Amino acid sequence: MSKSTMYWVAVAAVLTFAAVGTASAFAEDMAPLDLKLPKPMFVGTPKNITSPNLEKPTGEKRPPFMAPKGVTNVAAGKPVTASDSEPIIGETKMVTDADKEGADGSFIEFGPGIQWEQIDLGATNEIFAIVMWHYHSQARVYRDVVVQISDDKDFVKDVKAVYNNDHDNSAKLGVGSDKEYIETSEGRLIDCKGAKGRYVRFYSNGNTSNDMNHLIEVEVFGRPAK
Repeated sequence: MSKSTMYWVAVAAVLTFAAVGTASAFAEDMAPLDLKLPKPMFVGTPKNITSPNLEKPTGEKRPPFMAPKGVTNVAAGKPVTASDSEPIIGETKMVTDADKEGADGSFIEFGPGIQWEQIDLGATNEIFAIVMWHYHSQARVYRDVVVQISDDKDFVKDVKAVYNNDHDNSAKLGVGSDKEYIETSEGRLIDCKGAKGRYVRFYSNGNTSNDMNHLIEVEVFGRPAK
């Protein structure tokens, strides 16, 4: 083997070692999110819900979600506003009050049409995951579920959509590529990939049981942005 070849072999070995070391260090800084799930309200997979955009239930538990160590639910107790200042049932503060149960008294209800709820995190955060529960005492699918993050409280500029299952753009927020899903006590976990923003907004447009909109709880896992 020539000296030139030996040199490049040595360089490749050093780079490989460095890459493995960096990946290992990154992996060591990750940990599963410690999610506290509410009590299930029904058992089994319903068979009478149809939709052209519905994901196929697997019947298996959601795998652990890995996030940087030290992230917390930065939405806990934070103020919530909504498209309708007077919900039919409940109060907007219930969205961040840590009550995820599916029983009456744990959710807010808004009227038909496109409605939204918005959490003010108080400062710009680096967001890795969002978990939301609309309603899980009955199997149902919520329509036009769109989740956005922004530093603009009016969501006019610098808006990042981290979830959108509006496959036909009926909410006029853009065509989404995510699937509709059947509500369960697991909620819906959204991988936000470190998106930054102070405000998080949640849209919906009725459900397969009725035209109303509901939200039980939202958790936003993140940390202050650098």
